[in-house]
This record gives sequence, C-alpha cells and structure tokens, in this order.
Amino acid sequence: MLRLAHLSALALMLAAALGVAACSAAGQPAGGATTAAAAHPAGAAEGSGGTAARARLAPVTIAAVGDTMLGDTPDLPPDPHGYFGAVRRELNRGARIVFGNLEGTLTTAGTSKCASMHAPSGECFAFRDPPGYVRYLKHAGFTILNDANNHSFDFGATGQAQTVRTIHAAGLAQTGLPGEITVVKAHGVRVAFLAFAPYGFDASLLDLPAARALIKRAAGRAGVVVVYMHAGAEGATAGHVTGHEEYYLGEDRGNPEAFAHMAIRAGASLVIASGPHVLRGMQFYRHHLIAYSLGNFASYNEFATNGDLDMSVILHVMLSATGAFEHARIYPVQFTGQGQPVPGGGAISFVSQLSAQDFGASAARILPSGVIKAP
Repeated sequence: MLRLAHLSALALMLAAALGVAACSAAGQPAGGATTAAAAHPAGAAEGSGGTAARARLAPVTIAAVGDTMLGDTPDLPPDPHGYFGAVRRELNRGARIVFGNLEGTLTTAGTSKCASMHAPSGECFAFRDPPGYVRYLKHAGFTILNDANNHSFDFGATGQAQTVRTIHAAGLAQTGLPGEITVVKAHGVRVAFLAFAPYGFDASLLDLPAARALIKRAAGRAGVVVVYMHAGAEGATAGHVTGHEEYYLGEDRGNPEAFAHMAIRAGASLVIASGPHVLRGMQFYRHHLIAYSLGNFASYNEFATNGDLDMSVILHVMLSATGAFEHARIYPVQFTGQGQPVPGGGAISFVSQLSAQDFGASAARILPSGVIKAP
C-alpha cells in the first residue's frame, strides 16, 4: 500500500474542517481536544482536576479489540445486526469504554486507492462499508473507533471525511487524525485516546518527537492516557516483536517496542496495538501494560483465518483515575470460516507463550483464565 506522506497537510486541513480534536504536532492548538461522555457515563466531571482529586474517583475499565470491519461493499454479511452477537457479552462485560480499530471506511465514495495504483486484482485492498453500518458497531457496544491505519484513506480524503462524520453522527468518539487528542469521560474520569500509524494521513508513528509531544499534551489534559499504534509487519509469521524497525512489502511499519516505550515515558497509561493481523505478546514497562497486537477482531470474507490467524482476544484493562494499572484480562476469540468472531480458541496460551519468548522478565504473566498479572 502506498505511503501517502505528502498528504499530511491535506489531512490536517481535513481535521480542521471536520471540527474534530486537532492539535498541531508543533504544539500549537488547532481546535483543542474533543470531549465526549462514554456510552454509559456514571456522572462526568467537567474539570481535569489535580492528581489528589482524581485519586478519589472510581477506576475505569476499558475494553479493546483489534482490526474490525463488516465486510467490503458489496460483499456484506446477511445479518449485520447480529454479527457481534456471540461476543457482545464479553466485549461489554463491565467496560465503560469500548475501543476498536476500524479497519476500513464507512463511505459511499466510489473511487478507491487501487484505481490510482493500477494494481492487479488481489494485490490491492480497499475496504468500504455503507455508512449506515455504524449502527451495528454501536449496537455491539463500541464507544470509540480508531481511524489511524493503512485503510483509513482507502477512498481518499472524501472517504475518510465521510467516515469521521458518520462516526460522530452516531454519537461515537473517534481518534487517529494528525494531531488529534480525543477525550472521553467515564465515572467522572477523563480518558484521552491518541492513535498513530505510519502514514501522513494519520497521526504519524514514524515522527517520534511529534508523537512524544502530543502524548505529553494529552497527559496534561486527562488522568488516563491510552495510546494505540498500528505498527509492525503483517501475517502469520509476524507474531514476534523484534525490537527493531519492521517492514511489510518494503513499507516502514515502525519499531513497535521503541514507540511503545516512548509513549509510556511520555505519559501513556496503556498502549494497545494491531496491524500485524496476528496476535502478539504483552509486556509491562514502568508498571504499564503494552499489548503489541490484538490481531483481527471481525471481518466478513476479508481477513485470512487459517493457522495462527484464527485467534483473537478481547482485552479488558482496569486503570485507576490516575492511570495506574489495576487489573486486566483477555477473553479468547476464534473465527468462523467467514471471519465472524465467536468465543473460544487457544489465544490465551498463544499470547502467554509469545509474551514469555519475546520479553522474558518484563513479560506479562497470563494465567489460564486469561487474567493478566505484572511480572
């Protein structure tokens, strides 16, 4: 897929035009942070308050999943309303905020990136769901969707803008545009979300100084900061975190470990990721959890589901109002032949093994129940 770094200026103008939460990478506000109540708010506090005041607030549980879409027009599921039915309970179990990576667009735009690339069929992928499908994501329980990935610009600026408008119109939060900080509230706690990918039309994963500055700014606005990264190589053989720059089809997909550690030093409470399309291990760094890939979560006839690609997880993390780790658990998910998520499978032992192999003493300890413990 093309790296459209030259579109960063266009993306910034797009963010401003949409009125979303945008702050320039250089540090000058370009609209401030979006603030929205979580889907099931238990009272929202208007001020960010000091650390002592935040410490008296109840903890917040966040659910997160990886790459999510409901097929690609015109190949769409026959029952989109019930598509997440088998995993809806696990997705929403006690969670005040439910995050997912929207791997594609919600648009009626007709011209995809593949047309301009003149790529042979099967070598370029552009994902598009009808805008109305946002209601099925909302019905599943999602409260915030990420736009920072290699498919958010599949139908250009028009498709990306319509996707963002559609998410907002449904009453959901969205994050991932250049310079964007999105703040939602739950239990009176302000939770900032930022998302990064290695593209100019998203908040850039490759510009570490700008990313660091943005994360620090978010930490000044919210007691809890969640950073998402769409990073790393792809495929069934990409399950290990290498500690080095990773590439896919010649494209720089960043150094996930270096980026995650930088994010925590800058103020992130939790780092989550997807992009490799396969699960990866989990690590604790400075007492904060990093989930290096949550894999795929849902597609309809679009993602491969063979071998290790047949597994996913729903991650639940409880954080204090000041961002301290309190508890976490993964619920295993497997896929039907058409990519529909259902409970079960071997994801817990798979992630546990990868964690131990890749991170040694700093690996997350994952119990057979899926409960995650710090080392």
